[in-house]
Amino acid sequence: MTSALEVPLDLPQPPTITLQSPKDYIFDPRENIVIHCEAKGKPHPSFSWTRNGSHFDVEKDSKVLMKPGSGTLVIDISGEKAEAYEGTYQCTAHNEHGTAVSNNIVIRQSRSPLWSKERNEAITVQMGVSLVLQCRPPAGLPPPVIFWMDNNFQRLPLDERVSQALNGDLYFSNILPEDTRNDYICYARFPHTQTIQQKQPISVTVLENSPAGERRPGFMMPQGATSTKMVLRGETLELECIAEGLPTPMISWQKDGGELPGSRITFHNSKKTLKISDVNEADGGDYHCTAKNNLGTAHHIIKVTVKAAPFWVSAPRNLILAPNETGILTCRVSGEPKPKISWFVNGVPIENAPEDQSRKVDDDTIILSNVQQGSSAVYQCNASNEFGYLMANAFVSVLAEPPRVLTPSNRVYQVITNSPASLHCASFGSPIPTITWFKDSQTSIKNGDPYVIHENGTLEIHVAQPLNSGKYTCIATNNLGIKENHVYLEVKEPTRILKQPEYKVVQRGMSAMFECKVKHDPSLIPTMIWLKDNGELPDDERFDVDADSLTIKHVTDDDEGTYTCIMNTTLDQDSASAMLTVVEATPTPAIVYGKPDPPSDLELTDQTERSVQLTWIPGDEHNSATQKFLIQYEDLLHQPGVWVNLTEVDGAGTTAQLHLSPYVYYSFRVLAQNHVGYSKPSQPSRQYRTSPAAPDENPSDVQGVGTVPNNLVISWTPLTGFQANGPGLEYKVQWRQKDLDQEWSSKTVANVSQFVVTGTPTYVPYEIMVHAFNDYGNGPDPEVFIGYSGEDSPLSAPDNVQVTVHNSTLAEVHWEPISSTSVRGKLQGYKVYYRRERGLHETETEETEQEEEQVLMFSGNRSEGRLPGLQPYSLYNLFIRVLNSKEEGPPSPGKKFETPEGVPGPPAFLNVINPGLDSLTLEWGAPLTVNGRLAGYTLKYQPVSAVNISELGPVKVMTFDANDTTITLGNLNSSMLYKFYLSAKTIKGSGPIVTEEAFTVMDTSPTEPPHTTSPITQSPHPPFHKVPPIGPAFGTVNTSVTEDGAVISWEYFGHLKNVYVEYIVENSKEDWKKELVNGSHSHMIKGLKPGTSYRVRVVARDPADPTVHITDDVLVTVPAVPSRQVDIATQGWFIGLMCAIALLILVLLIVCFIKRNKGGKYPVKEKEDAHQDPEIQPMKEDDGTFGEYSDTEDHKPLKGSRTPSNGTVRRDESDDSLVDYGEGGDGQFNEDGSFIGQYSGKKEKDTHEGNESSEAPSPVNAMNSFV
Repeated sequence: MTSALEVPLDLPQPPTITLQSPKDYIFDPRENIVIHCEAKGKPHPSFSWTRNGSHFDVEKDSKVLMKPGSGTLVIDISGEKAEAYEGTYQCTAHNEHGTAVSNNIVIRQSRSPLWSKERNEAITVQMGVSLVLQCRPPAGLPPPVIFWMDNNFQRLPLDERVSQALNGDLYFSNILPEDTRNDYICYARFPHTQTIQQKQPISVTVLENSPAGERRPGFMMPQGATSTKMVLRGETLELECIAEGLPTPMISWQKDGGELPGSRITFHNSKKTLKISDVNEADGGDYHCTAKNNLGTAHHIIKVTVKAAPFWVSAPRNLILAPNETGILTCRVSGEPKPKISWFVNGVPIENAPEDQSRKVDDDTIILSNVQQGSSAVYQCNASNEFGYLMANAFVSVLAEPPRVLTPSNRVYQVITNSPASLHCASFGSPIPTITWFKDSQTSIKNGDPYVIHENGTLEIHVAQPLNSGKYTCIATNNLGIKENHVYLEVKEPTRILKQPEYKVVQRGMSAMFECKVKHDPSLIPTMIWLKDNGELPDDERFDVDADSLTIKHVTDDDEGTYTCIMNTTLDQDSASAMLTVVEATPTPAIVYGKPDPPSDLELTDQTERSVQLTWIPGDEHNSATQKFLIQYEDLLHQPGVWVNLTEVDGAGTTAQLHLSPYVYYSFRVLAQNHVGYSKPSQPSRQYRTSPAAPDENPSDVQGVGTVPNNLVISWTPLTGFQANGPGLEYKVQWRQKDLDQEWSSKTVANVSQFVVTGTPTYVPYEIMVHAFNDYGNGPDPEVFIGYSGEDSPLSAPDNVQVTVHNSTLAEVHWEPISSTSVRGKLQGYKVYYRRERGLHETETEETEQEEEQVLMFSGNRSEGRLPGLQPYSLYNLFIRVLNSKEEGPPSPGKKFETPEGVPGPPAFLNVINPGLDSLTLEWGAPLTVNGRLAGYTLKYQPVSAVNISELGPVKVMTFDANDTTITLGNLNSSMLYKFYLSAKTIKGSGPIVTEEAFTVMDTSPTEPPHTTSPITQSPHPPFHKVPPIGPAFGTVNTSVTEDGAVISWEYFGHLKNVYVEYIVENSKEDWKKELVNGSHSHMIKGLKPGTSYRVRVVARDPADPTVHITDDVLVTVPAVPSRQVDIATQGWFIGLMCAIALLILVLLIVCFIKRNKGGKYPVKEKEDAHQDPEIQPMKEDDGTFGEYSDTEDHKPLKGSRTPSNGTVRRDESDDSLVDYGEGGDGQFNEDGSFIGQYSGKKEKDTHEGNESSEAPSPVNAMNSFV
């Protein structure tokens, strides 16, 4: 528990090296060289470097950068020879108090040289002999890693027979035919550059014509009977023995005079290599390796010598000395051979440093006596032998500083019960402070059980207990001052698994559940982790981890194994494991669900005066998960034998913090509940008694109510024995009249629930209190409640009653409230009593049934109220009483009022009778409530669309006198639905309407002229009944076919509104096509295919009526369309066209003949003889004219011509096709859309049409030549 003393950085101090590169630094030439050197001190140190013992001027080399604020060098070797920066570097950190130096850092470039050029001779050997394939890799820095592979980069297999030695050679103890191959390749991988070099492949051929025979073992490596091996302490010793022989020998190892170190020893390469890690002096000695086969054995002894580079026994540590103090620096090292120790001061050999009388050097020790301020320095100790060196800096700082505590104040340490606790008190001062500890600021702590105070000030408690929790104070003292610091220790409950997972045998495909219920300190946050075979659970959604369980669904064979639950908190953990065995699925028996078994092992912990923690272990759930736990208690003092529900806990919990009351003898039990029901109660816990105390509360429901005019009854709900908190429970009852500034009257009563105060005034307010107390003190201050003494009957009735009538059904009544003294109690309100005497249309002498009196209550101190729901045109009488909590007062004088007329109610009925083709008769009854004098009726009606019932026709309005109750409407449309609206009216307006709907009779005549409006008639009609007709709904269906389509006609006698014509191609499986034809008895189906037969039917249906009327199918055949082709040669227009073309050609020939006779140079005849078809004459590329037919002005076509000069008729220039005028299919189009037909004039056509001239020019081309 001791460590080097740290000086706070705000105090003056010499430099201390905090970071430096390793002594041997091999760098990659592709990256920058970074040589670390960091140091701290006050003031901050400056840095310098030496290279190979000479000063290294960093600023003169542009490739070298020293990081600001540190001595770290970054050397950019890009574009430079990296070898130039190889060497031995040393860093120096200096400030005014001393100089610290780093180790000597040897910088070398990593090297991965190429394999030397060599040619491997093919090797031929007989089967059974031994063989060595040499690798001889190039020497790299650091040395390469060797491995053998083939051409496919597959490692060659190694075993007892074939092995790779530490030097990389490949050894065969005996060779076999399968060893024949031409690609034995040795690879060398250089770690720093991550490059791989390969040796030329070696070819090995194994002959079988003269195989070697079996032989006893012999060593191939090392050779001879003995060999030596030197190893340095702390390194790894590697010994190897490779033997040849047939059969293949086995290797074993022994050490003379002792056993092999089992914890540090490993075997490799089929036990041919022995490795011992972290070698010490005891590992030296003779090691025997033995090779053995069935023909004999061979032995070899390796003599191992252990040497040691210097290593620390006790390195020098910084010294903080006060003025005039004495200190010692020690530098104790060991090694083999013994190291030489050299001392330096601020980087200078101590013998060359300025003489200091206070300093004495004695081999590995320096004694500093009676030091003074200003003598601070950094001392270096260097210990070296032939195998290496050690160098350490230790400063001596002379300071005078009062104590300071470096550990943060108020730090909280948390540990688990029975584990060690360490409370730190890191301090600094010069002289070094003395540390003392106190607990809870009072008890001084001395060294000894259970406390240990370490040299650095740390207080250790070997076995912490809850009673060790609390506040601890450490005090640091020296001759310059005193400083204290407070820390806190919290000792927590350990984490404990209450219910461990259990061994499970589960059928394949079923579910397995492991429970892991845990108890932990409530202030720590737990984390549950599940493992399978000490590894993570498979990433599979079948594994469901809950708060305290693991469920595996649809178990497979791969799920078998050991499952471990680990409960971690920030301070400790607990774990438990169970096996899962998966077996073959068998027929699943019926699952039996049952109530859970009762919980067990109830335990009470964390006991205080008012709380306790209860834990338990759940019982078997019987295939139904526990939903909750019910905790009950029995009060053995007040209610023995009675169990009371205290609280409930979720089914996943096993712990409850219970809040308790004083003066109760508690016993607890727990019941578990699942969906089947409650378990039996657990066995009761041990009894837990709480101490008596003063009451925590006063009685509830305190009230003060008078039962007679001169008393006040104060009542309350008394405290139960459970609430009393102690023996001797009584109540102090206090009262006084409110607002009179009187003294409180009081009375102490036993444990009762009321007290009666007599002689009180009538209905006055009192302030009352009820205070509980027992033998252990008074309860809390009681709350003041307001109560009232008894009430009496009201003395008077409301005056000045007035009524205002707002309309025929609403009146408002006003009155003058009575005085509060007359109420003589709590005013509840006013009751208005009113009754309808009679209707105004009735005389006073008429005898009418007495109507029931109605009452309206108006709460509070009201002076008006509204009377709704009155009957119009009536006489009413009313009076008013005041009401308090006891009873009603006397009635006010009666007041009569009348209501005006209102609108009447709806007519009693509206019926439609005697429907005809164009008429309907309506009859109705007078309103049951007229509410005045009846003035007449208003009738409105309108037709309803047969296609869409939401579409209504125009409305017609009629009015009637009060004594009219029937009307016949004429000039209506046949087979039409009408809607009627009828209302009665008085002088106040129309009342609600009644509605009715009815059809006129369907017209079955062939035609029906449209109706014209005519006057209403009163002629009688036969009764009308809305029922379907008797017999078929449809009559005969007739069909006929015209050019436009198929006409279907029918007769329909039914009542359904929507009529459709449906049709389908004969023998087709498609859906029927339908067309709506409402209001008609015939329909034309258009768009039918010629030459096709159809099945047709007529259907009537309504969405709201399940009835469907349908005709039989009728077959309709549409005839095919006759051909209309006409011989074009016989048409007059065609003959006329041909004559016009012939005349045009004749004119053209005459013009050409005249031009020729004028002497123009137009050798037309010669060119016609040479070119029989004028269409194929050469054309100029620029204007499209014929070569020598015309001059530059004669090539243009006729004005208005749509034909281009090349003689073709383009399709996109004319919509007329000449093929329409031909006979048969001779007309066709060429590629550019021009027409080729009987007028083309081409010679190819001449061979088929010999009756035409072979030289006749095309009429189109002839038109292009016309000028």
